[in-house]
This record gives sequence, C-alpha cells and structure tokens, in this order.
Amino acid sequence: MFVYADNAATTRVLPKVLEAMLPYFTEQYGNPSSTYPLGQEASRALIGSRETIAGLLGCRPGEITFTSGGSEADNQILRTAAAWGRKHGRTHLISSTIEHHAILHTLEALQAEGFTVTLLPVNREGQVEPAALEQALTPETALVSIMAANNETGAIQPIARLAALAHARGALFHTDAVQVLGHIPLTLKDTDIDFLSGSAHKFHGPKGVGILFARRGIELESLIFGGEQERGKRAGTENVPGIVGMAAALEEAIRNLEANASRMAAARDALEQQLLTLPGTRVHSGQVPRLPGHLNMAFDGVPAEALLPVLGMAGICVSAGSACASGSPEPSHVLLALGCTPEEARCSLRFSLGDDITLEQVHFIVETVTREVARLRKLHQQA
Repeated sequence: MFVYADNAATTRVLPKVLEAMLPYFTEQYGNPSSTYPLGQEASRALIGSRETIAGLLGCRPGEITFTSGGSEADNQILRTAAAWGRKHGRTHLISSTIEHHAILHTLEALQAEGFTVTLLPVNREGQVEPAALEQALTPETALVSIMAANNETGAIQPIARLAALAHARGALFHTDAVQVLGHIPLTLKDTDIDFLSGSAHKFHGPKGVGILFARRGIELESLIFGGEQERGKRAGTENVPGIVGMAAALEEAIRNLEANASRMAAARDALEQQLLTLPGTRVHSGQVPRLPGHLNMAFDGVPAEALLPVLGMAGICVSAGSACASGSPEPSHVLLALGCTPEEARCSLRFSLGDDITLEQVHFIVETVTREVARLRKLHQQA
C-alpha cells in the first residue's frame, strides 16, 4: 500500500485543475502583454483568475498580485512594510519564533540594514499569546507578521486578535497563510489583515505560483524589475497556466472545504488516538485548534532520521518537519520554540493527511509505525 501523508510539503494537482491549465500550454499560449487576439485570450484568463481568487478571499481583484509562491510573497511583503516603515519613522518589525524561514531569513537581512526585530515566543502548545504582542508593540513598530497556522504542528494562531492589536498601535499586519488557504475558512473582508501570502501547491494547485494580497492603498516594493506586469510591481511574463490552475484549485478547495476538513480531522484523530497507545509518544500542539490533517508526534528513543527511511520503503511518505528545512542537520526550530529538547525534536514526525485519506490507510500507518518503532527501539537497546 502507498500512503502520501506529507501534504504540508506539497499536494498532487487535481485532474480538474490540470484540465483547466492544459489549453494555456498548447492552444491559448499567447503572451498576455501582446495585443493580438491570442495574447488577449491569455490576458482575459489572468483577469478572470484574479477575479475568481479575489472573490474567494473576500477582497478586490486589484489587491491580488501573482508571484512564484509563498516565499517570494513573504519577501516582497516584508520589504514593502519595511519601506513603508522608514517613510513613517517606524523601524521595528515583530514576528514569532515559529515562522517559515522565508520570514525569518528576510528579517535577518532587514536587521542587517538597520531595522530592529522582535521575535515573539510561543506557549507550550505553539501559539503566540496576544499579551506578548501587546507588550512588544511600540510607536516605532511598522509590521507584525504572524503565520495563520504553523506548517509543522498545524497550530492555528489567533490572527484576528493579533491583527487588531497591531492596528491599534498603527502597525501593519501580515499573515503567512500558505498552510491555511483552502483548508480552513478565511476571508479578508472586514479584517485587520493588510498583507497575506499563499501558495497554490498547498491546495492541489501547481508548483511555482502564489498569491500576494496587499490592502488597497499600500504600494508594493518591487523585488523583480523589468516590464510592467502586475501593475509594474512584479516584472516578467506571467505564468498563465499556473495562475489559471491556482484559481481552479482554490475554487475547488473552498467548494469542498467543510467536507474535506471533516474527513481529514476524523482520520487525523483516529491516527493520533491509535499511535498514542504506544509507550513514549506525545503530540505537539494537541491541545489547541489545529489544521484538520496535521499531526506532529514525538517517539521517544527513535530519531526521525532512522524512522523516515523505513517508513518510506514501506510506502508511507511523511516528514520530520518543514520540507524547506529538510537538508538542515539542526532540530526543528519550531519544536524547540515549543520547549522541546533537541533530542525530542529530532524524534518527532509530522503527518499531514490529504483529503483523500482512508481509514484503511490510517490503519496501515499505525501498523507500520508501531512495528518499526518497536524494532528500532530494540536495536537501540542492543547497541
């Protein structure tokens, strides 16, 4: 049996999404900037996709910029907020210790350019406490950037409360919603969110295309210079097939959101309950609202680097944390922020189930993990 349980890393492209994309590779392949009919067909596809996404997110089409993915959107948003801050005498940036490296590394670069950065701690369950943000905010704060839900633990953050606190002190607010879009309800209408970033391949769209939302009235800083695409703020010929696929994928995900979330949460809970019967197991962020398919567990005495290959050979695809940090020898910065020891962090696995998960697959995961954890612990004792 094969089980793909690493949907937080990427998801398969749905047949319906691929079908929507294909004509823009082979038939309607014009450059959207061209004025002849073939190019204008592509331009209309971009306009339609932008309108679809804006409608699904509850914002204006002009507030959506297409990017290559979440990392580019995060970079451009932080650079934009930093430039806005300099103009307004605000050079303080706030984020958290559990953010994606696209945020953390950009903040490091901005810090080297003279900005002050505060990284808020999280509680044992992996949530940012509003009181911690309230204490950190100053008249110099330009931006607060807190992810909507964590990519490793699935812990959902109190975004509405955090955004309101930022606005009360005159700061802008950004949320990295890469893990959230298409999986839990989210609207930008009547919120205090000024910026949002998303990535199509996390909700059954193609890789290499993403969403940047910037509230009307905020002028984006360009990262890529050249042509006048994306209102002059993101040069380069638009990825028309990818953008069309992203709109189709988000539409499908939101249409089926409630049913998919219910199915994934039931499967996740069954997996969690059965794996917790093993001695020396713990769930990270298990006492707070989580994304429906996420389960991050520690298996005492069994390093993930030993367990992952045998699970992979058995046909089970899971991870030890963020795919973007999989080449790092260091333990997960997210789990360390939760208070885990380095050893506990190294002995943790992330299961991120998809909307096509079956109970038969859950039972297969449980049987295989139970067997291999026992075997590896025995080998460790004999060593």
